[in-house]
Amino acid sequence: MAARAYWQGQIRLALVSIPIEVYPATKSGAAISFHQIHEPSGKRIRYEKVAPGVGPVDRDEIIKGYEISKGNYVLLDEEEIEAVKIESRKTLELVQFVDAGDIDVLYYEKPYFIVPADDLAEEAYVVLREALRRSRKVGLGQLAVRGREQLVSIKPCGRGLVMEVLRYADEVHKAQGYFREIAETTPDADLLDLATTLIEKKSAPFHPAEFHDRYIDALHRLIDKKAKSKSNTRVLEDVEEPAGGNRSNVIDLMAALRKSVGDSGGTSKAAERKTSEEKAPARKAATKTPAAKKAAATKTAASKTTINKTGAKKPAAKKPPATKSSAGKAADPPRTRKRA
Repeated sequence: MAARAYWQGQIRLALVSIPIEVYPATKSGAAISFHQIHEPSGKRIRYEKVAPGVGPVDRDEIIKGYEISKGNYVLLDEEEIEAVKIESRKTLELVQFVDAGDIDVLYYEKPYFIVPADDLAEEAYVVLREALRRSRKVGLGQLAVRGREQLVSIKPCGRGLVMEVLRYADEVHKAQGYFREIAETTPDADLLDLATTLIEKKSAPFHPAEFHDRYIDALHRLIDKKAKSKSNTRVLEDVEEPAGGNRSNVIDLMAALRKSVGDSGGTSKAAERKTSEEKAPARKAATKTPAAKKAAATKTAASKTTINKTGAKKPAAKKPPATKSSAGKAADPPRTRKRA
């Protein structure tokens, strides 16, 4: 089992709460990432943040900009972005159940294992698993984590449960736009028979371990070979984040289920209202000009300013550190490692 849970909290089904822990079901260890090394010195390449015509800039001089047209940006500082983030919650409420076949494969993004948080949670966990299996349904809910809401589904998987993060509708292309030019014709019967015969001949149970990325395998062999040479130097960096989370006790399962069934007439609508009320407020961009950044703390949430990348004549004035109340919050975005 993974050393650190992705999320800890509880699944709520009406009045039933099930303490759980969520762990990634996939791993990135099979992939290979490279660092860039300065060959003459053997030192790792680092990057610094620079502005054209200005040179290196300090962290507290950097804000975020969203490009609304070519060269024009809406400027947002960390306080404004933090203000619209969704507060993380320790409850995943199942608000709807659908047939598994109703969810198009295009919407599935990333799987996670769900395990009971303790022995007390196991009974309710098993009841939920078997109820989903018997009804052939998938539970839906929204998980608030790291400032965002993720649409997730929950379904049985062997002796456990799997949570899959789903893409939202606006993240998926419509298939019709790609397939509309394909003619609706009936294939030749003989060709269809031959193709069907070939498929049947090559049919077999799916065993994932039989498939390998031969490029990755070759890279591993090359790296292992060079690692044994005296000229090789390896630097390992491993930063472990602290895990946290509270566990709650499971209430009397039978009483909760009975009361939930009795109240089921209004449960669905209430859950929908709750989900709607918890959605993030609309983002409001505050007025900001490069020459007056120090007034950011007093600007109104309703105003919006854009900056033209090509029309700027001079660099933005530096923001005094004393007026940046949350400068400690701002952090450099993670550097992207170049994959093989």
